[in-house]
Amino acid sequence: MKTFVAGATGQTGRRIVKELVDRNIPVRALVRDIDKARDILPASAELVVGDVLQPETLNTAIGDSTVLLCATGASPSFDPTGPYKVDCEGTKNLVDAAKAKGIEHFVLVTSLCTSQLFHPLNLFWLILVWKKQAEEYLQKSGLTYTIVRPGGLLNDENPDSVVMSAADTLFDGRIPRTKVAQVCVEALFQPDARDKIVEVVAKPEAAPKNWQELFASVA
Repeated sequence: MKTFVAGATGQTGRRIVKELVDRNIPVRALVRDIDKARDILPASAELVVGDVLQPETLNTAIGDSTVLLCATGASPSFDPTGPYKVDCEGTKNLVDAAKAKGIEHFVLVTSLCTSQLFHPLNLFWLILVWKKQAEEYLQKSGLTYTIVRPGGLLNDENPDSVVMSAADTLFDGRIPRTKVAQVCVEALFQPDARDKIVEVVAKPEAAPKNWQELFASVA
């Protein structure tokens, strides 16, 4: 297995890269600025320059990777086209490139509530609408996929247990980004993660379950 991580320098993406490196899994990290990335990512990660908004860069960037993890996301800005370009068109470009390269498994990080049109987050340039369109494009692509919809993202770790549920069943809750990274990487190894949407939060009162149990619990 050789992994390709898009959004590698983002807050969630960098944790995915670290999780992969910690497990001694080869990783190619897609970055736009090599110098910035060197300060953020583990030294053993292979850095490749490209941009999801420049599809002509993706074929070379993906290289000989066999699986792909996407943790891209539009940065907060006053550009109303940002979420459309990054969360929708950028992801579609990645899906197309992944199909062309024969990627075996595509893991996509989106968000809880992507199916809720009237969610407050859609006041920010329809961000959930565009994430939902990207999800549907991946689902229809023919690629093996896992879509991970986390709750509110926390930069600090906590000991709370991961709760995993099927699409459109969790509507609030939070989860550390480190645990999201673990979910994404585990999805590559769990047969029950294939071709599923999983919604994830972390709760102190939840009974601990292993990864096999968590993915198997989602219909």
